[in-house]
Amino acid sequence: MKPEETVDYFLKITWQSIANKYNQIASQFEITQSLGYMLINIHENGTAVSQIANLLGVKTTSLSRMLNNMEDMGLIYRQGDENDKRSVLIFLTDYGKEKRQIAKDVVRKFNEYLNKHISENERIQLTETLLKINQLTQDYKSK
Repeated sequence: MKPEETVDYFLKITWQSIANKYNQIASQFEITQSLGYMLINIHENGTAVSQIANLLGVKTTSLSRMLNNMEDMGLIYRQGDENDKRSVLIFLTDYGKEKRQIAKDVVRKFNEYLNKHISENERIQLTETLLKINQLTQDYKSK
């Protein structure tokens, strides 16, 4: 089977193209696509490190490095969770909030662009198909 005959090939090249475009745009604001994604997903009342790891699907060692970089850049700060002493919460600094707003604006504008060029029916069909592929992937058992 040729790569271009597989579903995952098109998923991968499409996501890679989107990630590359986001990285090109993000670099203008001195961040990366993955940093922007993290900033968007850190909530006002703090977000647990474990929640961010699950969201990004990364190991804690990789996440720790990213968080250290974000802290060095002045985007975040860490604080122990008052309710669960084993947990650490991540909060955005004012500078991090500025960068999060930029990241949100970039995502919104890019999606507006896509929605102008994809019909509502195509978007709904694509979303439903991707959700189905995601569920099938989770259900798949290798023999």
